[in-house]
Amino acid sequence: MITIHTQLIGQPQTMTDERGTWRSAIFRTPVSEPMFLQTRGLAGDQVADTKHHGSLDQAVCCQPLAHYEFWNSQYKLFREEAQLGPGSVGENWALTDSTEADFAVGDIFQVGEAVVQVSAPRYPCTKQERKLKLPGFFNEVLATQRTGFYLRVLTPGNVQAGDELRLLERPNPIFTIQLINQHTLGEPDETVAQEMLALPELAAGWKKIIEHKLKIKAEQTQ
Repeated sequence: MITIHTQLIGQPQTMTDERGTWRSAIFRTPVSEPMFLQTRGLAGDQVADTKHHGSLDQAVCCQPLAHYEFWNSQYKLFREEAQLGPGSVGENWALTDSTEADFAVGDIFQVGEAVVQVSAPRYPCTKQERKLKLPGFFNEVLATQRTGFYLRVLTPGNVQAGDELRLLERPNPIFTIQLINQHTLGEPDETVAQEMLALPELAAGWKKIIEHKLKIKAEQTQ
């Protein structure tokens, strides 16, 4: 059973590190009480980079909880205070008992009072690496394709930690987030890529990424 292990919200903050000053809402904090999920996201949650985040197709950012065990092992983060956990990569929901293989584009779920739909993978973000201060984290996410994914909101309503994601519809069972990543972050198969571009439920922003990858591949074969 897939549930929301941790629900998190955040506001844009300005930080200064050895690279200078930067602004992000990636430092999200857990909330235990019910939150109203609107079409643009959870009440009380905002994004700083509205060019790349905050669209209707990016209302909820999800991360499989299982990935944190992998990253802690990968980076040898054995001390409890150093370990990654829910919210470390800036997600809204850390989800139990699942990976990208368990969600397909277009899947519709009942979650609490809300109804949501899987829209696209989350493209890896350099701010994750900057926040975590883990060398090569951005490239490791690309290589392992442990990206997480986004949801759009079909029906607003209250949601909270512990709520189950109950599957209502699965129109595209083959096109899992895992497969989308394999043929976008990895080497795209042109036939599969064209099939992905034809999916009405796949976010327009992700289709632009696929089109760009196909263009590069075509140029390389000329």
